[in-house]
Amino acid sequence: MAGKIIVAGMGPGDPAQVPPAVLKALEGMDKIYLRTARHPAVKTLKERGFKWESFDSYYERAGDFEELYRQIVSTLLQESGEKNLAYVVPGHPMVAERSVTLLLEAARAAGVDTRVIPAMSCLDALYATLELDPTRGLTVIDALALTVKGLDPGRGLIITQVYNRRIASDIKLTLMDLYPDEYPVTVARCAGLSGEERVETVPLYTVDRLPWIDHLTSIYLPPYPDGRDRTLAGLQEIMARLRGKGGCPWDREQDHRSLKRYLVEETYEVLEAIDNGDMYKLCEELGDLLLQVVFHARLAEETGDFTMADCLETICTKMRRRHPHVFGTAVVNTAGEVLARWDQIKADEKKSSGEEEPSVLSVPRGLPALMKALKIQEQAARVGFDWDDVSGVWAKVEEELEELREAVAGNERRKQAAEMGDVLFALVNLARWLGVEPEDALQTAIAKFMQRFQYMERRAREKGAVMDGLSLAEMDALWEEAKKIMENNS
Repeated sequence: MAGKIIVAGMGPGDPAQVPPAVLKALEGMDKIYLRTARHPAVKTLKERGFKWESFDSYYERAGDFEELYRQIVSTLLQESGEKNLAYVVPGHPMVAERSVTLLLEAARAAGVDTRVIPAMSCLDALYATLELDPTRGLTVIDALALTVKGLDPGRGLIITQVYNRRIASDIKLTLMDLYPDEYPVTVARCAGLSGEERVETVPLYTVDRLPWIDHLTSIYLPPYPDGRDRTLAGLQEIMARLRGKGGCPWDREQDHRSLKRYLVEETYEVLEAIDNGDMYKLCEELGDLLLQVVFHARLAEETGDFTMADCLETICTKMRRRHPHVFGTAVVNTAGEVLARWDQIKADEKKSSGEEEPSVLSVPRGLPALMKALKIQEQAARVGFDWDDVSGVWAKVEEELEELREAVAGNERRKQAAEMGDVLFALVNLARWLGVEPEDALQTAIAKFMQRFQYMERRAREKGAVMDGLSLAEMDALWEEAKKIMENNS
């Protein structure tokens, strides 16, 4: 007869709280394993005369907790065979017990019969000790899985399994990215265990200084409404308030079209901050740009078209789909191969949406001309439509310049415009081959011209003159002066 495994909890700590159903089930077991014998409730098992083996020695051999839990699962499955085994853990088997989750998954795959016997959890004891009602909004997370990503500081936070002061230190450093250093944190050890319970509230930055932290310790942070200002949810709430009844008249009047200019302006302010290398400004401008995204998402939500959650789901799904070499089994070795695969995936997506034989050239209509020229040249090059080397590009630039000269000499206005476009297109291609971003290069040249010209204006004023009162020779002299000074300062 095939064996089975029961998974049982001992309760949060008080020996009197070990469920009778657990004690009764253990009486019929061939073998009992404890995840750890370092738990106050083990006293009850001793008094009942149970014999067991613990996995405490595994803690010393395993490299990390995940390895430890997998070793425990492996041992239990190997031992099950035709035996009836009990795996007993602190608290409730399904609360903060990673080893139980892994065991149930592996047992199901192996066809091993399992049964879970519940018990009072460490959370139940903590709720009573701290007088918390979890239905009012509470986040519970294992200390080893803690991250501020996705946390809502407006809700209370419980962190379980704070095994030692090193883990408490990791928790502190993580939470200080979201909460103030002085934020009050309640640390509870042996919650609900008479004579052993210890509770202390300390500033967050000192949480790892408590000498009595051990494997029976949890941490609680009360709601921090101001912390929502550091989350996407907080910004969404502000936008909903601005658009809602009694909100801002200007915000309430906007629609997708009226906001277009601000989206463009904020984008260029982000680019300016990047060009200036100003990280403080970049932080601010990215926030302004994010506001535009949230604004448009809010408008769409109000009309029932989509929500911010839909936007996030769409981009997450797209990024996973277009990176099969990261999230799948595909293999690529170079950035060029990544781009080629990206284009192929995009083309496949368009076909599946009903677009017949989509072109490899795909750019937004409103993209600035230099950026659009560069993008379509890159797309064409990825399917092999490109020069063999840069010498062909140089020749094409010279050819287009000659055709422009001929159009100018012939005084053909329409042809001059067309040939000028060809020259610019060829120059963008040359920039691509030289690894120069044409938009950035032109912006830099414009900024340089403006700086030199503004220097000339200042120098003219210092001489009591105005620019349009200077001769061309005088302006050339000031230009050379500005050029020399700025080259020396660069």
